Amino acid sequence: MKRILYKVLRKTGVPRDQIKLEASFSEDLNFDKLDWTLFLYYLEGFFNIRLEDREISELSHVDDTLKIVSKRAFAGCL
Repeated sequence: MKRILYKVLRKTGVPRDQIKLEASFSEDLNFDKLDWTLFLYYLEGFFNIRLEDREISELSHVDDTLKIVSKRAFAGCL
């Protein structure tokens, strides 16, 4: 999953050296509205999920995304 999330971030335009689990979307990656739109589009497409507004509002760091995607992927297996 980390590898796919890495691809999503790269498609959004994040430089390789800035991709870290503890990176903040707003402070470290400087995400603006367009970045968020692209990120969510690719994230939902790559992982074949649909995030709810509540989940999106919980995303502040890269590792938050990994946690939510992991829960969603596990839930889909049940």
